[in-house]
Amino acid sequence: MTDVASESPAISPQQAGRLMRQATYASITVALVLIAAKLVAWGMSGSVSLLATLIDSFLDALASLVNLLAVRHALSPADREHRFGHGKAEALSGLAQATFITGSAVFLLLESARRLLDPQPIGAYGLGIGIMLFAIATTLALLGFQRHVIRKTGSVAIQADALHYRTDLLVNGSVILALWLSVHGWAGFDALFAIAIALYILFSAWQIVRQAFDHLMDRELPDQEREDIVRIATSHLAVHGIHDLRTRRAGTSTFMQLHLELDDDLSLLQAHQISDEVEGELLAAYPGAEIIIHVDPISVVPDEPVPEFLRKDS
Repeated sequence: MTDVASESPAISPQQAGRLMRQATYASITVALVLIAAKLVAWGMSGSVSLLATLIDSFLDALASLVNLLAVRHALSPADREHRFGHGKAEALSGLAQATFITGSAVFLLLESARRLLDPQPIGAYGLGIGIMLFAIATTLALLGFQRHVIRKTGSVAIQADALHYRTDLLVNGSVILALWLSVHGWAGFDALFAIAIALYILFSAWQIVRQAFDHLMDRELPDQEREDIVRIATSHLAVHGIHDLRTRRAGTSTFMQLHLELDDDLSLLQAHQISDEVEGELLAAYPGAEIIIHVDPISVVPDEPVPEFLRKDS
C-alpha cells in the first residue's frame, strides 16, 4: 500500500494511540487549509488541473475524517463481542479511502476529456502557482510528521493517509508545470496533466486496497520480522527450536503463536517458567503483542519438514 517502511512498534499501545490521533488531527487541518486555498485559485483560474488537486484535497479531508473515526474505533479495547480488539477497523478505513479516491479519479478523467476537446485559457496564473508552492511546503511538513508516526506505530490507516499526501506532492508539482505550459504553450496541456493525475490516483487506490486486504486476510508478518521472532525465541538456552509459528497484525496489535521445543525431562513448572521468559523477551520487542506459546517435548516434535529459519541450529 505504501512505500513508507514501517518498523515493529517500539512504544506502548497508549503512546501509539496518542501519536495516531495527533496524526489524524494534523491531516484534517492541513486538508481543510489546502481546500480553502485551492478553491480560491481554481475559482480565479478555471484550470482543470487545479480542479483536480482541489478534488484530491477534498477527498483527503474526507478520508482523514474516516481515518479519525477508524483510529478511534481501532484503539478501543477488546470487548465481549470482539475479543481480539478492533484493529481491523483501520483496514476497513483503507478500503473506504480507496473508494473515495477511485471515484475522484473517474470524475477527473471525464472532466479532463471534456476540457481536452475544448481547451480553455488559464487565468490568475501567478496565484495558481503560488498556491501550489504553499501546498507543497505544507504537505512536506505533514508527511514528515506522518512518517514519524508510521515508523513508531505501523498504522495502516496513517500509511493510507500518508499515501494520499505523497501523491499530492506529485500532483501539485505537475499542476505547476501544467499551468506554465498552458500559459506559454498549448492550453490543452492543462487537461493532459489532469488525466495523468487521475491515472496516478487510480494506481494509489490499488496500493491501498492491496494492503487493506492483507490485513483483513491475516497475512503473515514480513519474513524479516518472523526471523526476528525466531531469533528471540531460540536465543533462550533451554529452547531447542520452534515450529508452527503463526503471525498477523491488526491495526497496532501484533498477534503471534508458536510452539517451543524443550527437553523431555523438564517439570511442568520449569517448562512454564521458560515459556514466560521467552514471552517476556518477545514482549520487549513487540510491546502489547498478543502471544500464545505451546510447549512441546523435543521427542514429540512433528516429523514433517520445518522451514530452515524456524530451526535453532540453522
